[in-house]
Amino acid sequence: MRVHSVDAIAIDIPLTKNFAGSTYAVRKRSTVITRLRTDHGLMSEVYNGDNRDGGQEIVRLIREELGPLIKGFDIFEGERIWSKLFALTFANRDRKTLLEAIACIDCAVWDIVGKAISRSVRDLLGGFTNKVPIISIGGYYIEDKTLADIGREMEAYRQAGMAGCKFKVGGLSPQADSQRVEAARKAAGPDFILAVDANRGWTADEAIHFARLVETLDIRWFEEPCHWYDDAVQMARVRARTQIPICAGQSEITSHGVRRLIDANAVDIVNYDASEGGGVTDWRRAAALCATAGVAMAHHEESQIAQHLMSAIPHGTYIECFADPERDPVWQRMWVNRPAIKDGMMSVSQGPGFGLELDVGMIAKYGVA
Repeated sequence: MRVHSVDAIAIDIPLTKNFAGSTYAVRKRSTVITRLRTDHGLMSEVYNGDNRDGGQEIVRLIREELGPLIKGFDIFEGERIWSKLFALTFANRDRKTLLEAIACIDCAVWDIVGKAISRSVRDLLGGFTNKVPIISIGGYYIEDKTLADIGREMEAYRQAGMAGCKFKVGGLSPQADSQRVEAARKAAGPDFILAVDANRGWTADEAIHFARLVETLDIRWFEEPCHWYDDAVQMARVRARTQIPICAGQSEITSHGVRRLIDANAVDIVNYDASEGGGVTDWRRAAALCATAGVAMAHHEESQIAQHLMSAIPHGTYIECFADPERDPVWQRMWVNRPAIKDGMMSVSQGPGFGLELDVGMIAKYGVA
């Protein structure tokens, strides 16, 4: 069974307010839907990523460069397909966007292989469990948000069935953000998972100061504490000065970057994102590196993909979503057969491939390319 054609469409959905982190603003939800067809008439349909600026360029790359390059390839030659596409990164170009486009195709290949043999991607990867704990990303900086609002937000996540929250920090002083995290912990209670994410917002000294202020609050991990330009070295300093586990990896675009974090003794947990770093094929390599180094795995967002990856390994932690209905209409409404959340757990989709069914009306309404 061979690749006949590949197409893609970018999705942009405006949000009702700005969901701000320490270093960015979020005013729309974006993703790319990829459809790969075989010469036997089988079709995959997956969605990847949240590139709010480059969606149409990702679609162009898939349609004009990547898709034609793999036409006629056997769908069961995933490593050969991936290597053919990755060779394009050797030229001087925007590698981040290219690797996001490669991720779209690679995930579509895994999806079509699963559909061809009627097995889920979880099964193809070996399968370790059939359900995974899920936490919501939250704690965004929103205008006029109070500590009482933070408490109500944590309660809303509990009501939505979440096991915990990954809470945004790094946009204020360490003291001010520690007060926000303290309010979240007080409202959530001791049995609620609480991680913090600075999105590279602080210096190492600021991150160490913050970590000392919140160490008594049972923080599951401290994600991307330090500025981007020397993050591995700075994170290693922070890790040596706190008992809170350090997490990073979502900003890496290759498993080689994950190896850099491990070699620097910078991380306890890696949240490499298959939609940012070349797809399932390279994510497997990163997961193997972490397994041999005794480093746990998380996954940045993308629960439609991450549920299969995290359920296939013994050193996984949690998958992530946006439980606030206003933050992610794709997760809330476009993924129409999303498994139910109960008691902090999500069952892994059992359909072949990634097992996704998407709302065709939403795709027609919000498709931009």
